Parts: sequence; structure tokens; C-alpha cells
Amino acid sequence: MSEKQSPFARPDKGFNDLQGWTWIGTYGGYYLQCDALQSFEHGFFTRQWHGREPDELVGYVSAGVSVHRLKQIHSGTVIEASTATSEPWPEADGLVSDQPGQSLWVAGADCTPALLADQHSGRVAACHAGWRGVAAGILEKAIEQLERKGSRREHLQVALGPAVSGKNYQVKRSVSEQLGSLEILQAAGAVLDDPQPGRDRLDIRIAASQQLNQLGLKESQIHRCPLCTVAEAELFHSWRRDQVKAVQWSSIVSQAA
Repeated sequence: MSEKQSPFARPDKGFNDLQGWTWIGTYGGYYLQCDALQSFEHGFFTRQWHGREPDELVGYVSAGVSVHRLKQIHSGTVIEASTATSEPWPEADGLVSDQPGQSLWVAGADCTPALLADQHSGRVAACHAGWRGVAAGILEKAIEQLERKGSRREHLQVALGPAVSGKNYQVKRSVSEQLGSLEILQAAGAVLDDPQPGRDRLDIRIAASQQLNQLGLKESQIHRCPLCTVAEAELFHSWRRDQVKAVQWSSIVSQAA
């Protein structure tokens, strides 16, 4: 089997036509990569990998690197990876590398996994970006921490992985209002009309993209995976769909400066 080919013989479902994204086949299964981050070891895993934790998954992405993960709490807190090395895992929702060879892991089951990479320095960040995290500025905090270590935001590439789409995510209007200007979010397609009064349909990936735009990142630096965790039951766990506590993991490995 070729290293890079789709695991699905279902082109009508769009699995074979993910422009800018590639399925990576290994002896253990398949995971998704963002082409713009191809110089970094990284992956967005699916429900195929259920029951396997980062300590095991890391071997499919890289070798000889340290594993860093969190106790996620739907916050805007971002910490250095070296502070997240063993149980009890620190409470936060974002990790920023502070050494080469660090494998940063976040989990999700509808929220957006966001992987950030500085193509010049090799520094990376990983964020669990649900609506609460985006509202709390988690992406901005991750970028600011990368900048304090010497990165420049014009050098960043950001991959926003599989998450719930706006079509399948109903929220209260009060939630939408916490993410920024409602008029701007509606114009961007992040907030859509819902037939129920006082409700919206929210695409958190587009809302995150809009926030990144406001932080000075260009569209060419932001890459959104089109797959919806709710719609693609064969591929992804979804809390919104199943009401079951199960997640898929995402990871990126820092490089030497």
C-alpha cells in the first residue's frame, strides 16, 4: 500500500477530494495531514484509533520525541509543553513548544483541533479550540507565546482540523455574541440563521479563522479541514451526535531551530 492514499473507496462522500489535505496510511491505520504543514510531523487522528492514547499514537507520527498533553477544561489557557509531561496532567487547552522534539497533543469530539507551526524556527503550538476557547482568545494567546519565544506571526501556518460544521451546530445567540461582532461573523459565514428564535448555527472553524484574520494572519496561512465530525460518523466521534465521551487526538512535533 502506498504511504499516501485515501483509506476510503467513497469519492462521492468527498473523502478522496480533500484539497490541501492528505490521508497518511500506516500499519496501524490512517490519519489526516494538512499539506501546508507537511514539513512538520503531525496528524489528525480518527475514531479508527479509539482506545489508543498519545503514548502509543506518537509512534505513528514520529520517533524519539517526548509526549505532552493536558487535562482539557474548555478554557483559553495556554502553557509551555515542558510543564505537561506526566500525570496529573495540567489543566489547560493549549500547548506551546519550548524545546525541539516535543510532541504536543490535544483531543476533541466536535471542537476544533488547531495546530500552529512556525516554518522558520520550528516552533509549534496545539490548541483545543471549542467556542469557549475561541471566545477566551486561546489562539491569540498561543500566537503571543510563540512570538515571545522569537516567532513572527507572518511565518505561521495554522491547520484547523475536523470539527462540527455550522450546519450541524445549534447554539444560543448569547454564545455567538461572545465570539466577536455578530455582523462580521455572519458576513464570514461563521454564524448562520436558525429557524428557532434566539438560536444560531455556528461554524467554529470559520469563527476561529476570522479571529486569526483579525490577528493579522492572511488567508494563505489558515487551512480549514472541510470534514464535519457530526456528519461523518464512520470517521469521527461526536459528542453532539452520540452524547458519548469519546475523542480523537491531534498532534504536532516541534523541530530544531
